Amino acid sequence: MNLTALYQKALNFEFLRIEEGVFLFNNAPLSELMFVANELRKKQVPHGKVTWQIDRNVNTTNVCIANCKFCNFYRIPGHAEAYITDMATYRRKIEETIKYGGDQLLLQGGHHPDLGLEFYTTIFRQIKKEFPAIKLHTLGPPEVAHITKLEKSNHRDVLAALKDAGMDSLPGAGAEILVDRVRRLISKGKCGTQEWLDIMHEAHKLGITTSATMMFGHVETIEERFDHLIKIREVQSRKPASAKGFLAFIPWTFQDVDTLLTKIRGVHNLTTPEEYIRMIAISRIMLPNVKNIQASWLTVGKQTAQLCLQAGANDFGSIMIEENVVSAAGAPHRFTYKTIQDAIREAGFEPQLRNQQYEWREIPETIVEQVVNY
Repeated sequence: MNLTALYQKALNFEFLRIEEGVFLFNNAPLSELMFVANELRKKQVPHGKVTWQIDRNVNTTNVCIANCKFCNFYRIPGHAEAYITDMATYRRKIEETIKYGGDQLLLQGGHHPDLGLEFYTTIFRQIKKEFPAIKLHTLGPPEVAHITKLEKSNHRDVLAALKDAGMDSLPGAGAEILVDRVRRLISKGKCGTQEWLDIMHEAHKLGITTSATMMFGHVETIEERFDHLIKIREVQSRKPASAKGFLAFIPWTFQDVDTLLTKIRGVHNLTTPEEYIRMIAISRIMLPNVKNIQASWLTVGKQTAQLCLQAGANDFGSIMIEENVVSAAGAPHRFTYKTIQDAIREAGFEPQLRNQQYEWREIPETIVEQVVNY
């Protein structure tokens, strides 16, 4: 294979095959890979700004029976630390979120064996009733699959009910690596690859916008990363013409502090900054039908994320007023609404606040800066 020919194929927005992507990953100089990805970014996001968001990750429950080997957050049913978040807590956290300039809850939890569709639709409706302006970026395909099984229903009906109750968009959570060999090793209790993809396709058919993620740097091979990317690309290709589908792709690195995957299997996250930047560039190149590529500052830190903005990424994600799951496995990084903008400017770009639909927002005049303990 020829690098120049592959670069040109990418610049023409053609779909590269797995073996072509792997060849680029293994052989292309990082500077050339960054250049190609940056050129694609400039064509797909011509305004040149770097977008960011203010939202809060609130967990519906920490009870989960999926037993993922990389998660320190969950508790088994009956555990002394198990909880289900009540409306009074949602109310307090939403009021804080609004004070800090946020317009959205990223609402996720565990696979609780007793919480079915009515539980979630009741929460969504109550939140929307009290806070109609708050957007709900909620659950994820594994949680939808879990609810579907509890209800003995189907994905479409469950998604339609959640949308009717107030779901505004569906996160790309629980993707990890979309290869069943990997999923059996790290997240056996979650839905399989095809079910994850099928749920996203149903969401797109219902007009629910979604995002897609990839957690890498554990037991997967390089080829399996590319298999994951191509599956995302294929689902996006099948969306209805009127649907936005996957609005963004977010690759992030496995966080290994005190996880079972590290303790039992000896798996550590050995991803270097260069490898992460390379994966950002590859994501832009392999996903020409996904407009926004987000750098995961939460898992790789400020400086690496800044370099990603020269390698195809156009989004810096959220300041995450609250985040419990990834942080529980060792992610230490934090931003406020001021420091995230400073970081974007330091990288040579103009920051632009957005909402989940990638529509621009003005920073609220009454915003209060959150105190962050670094």
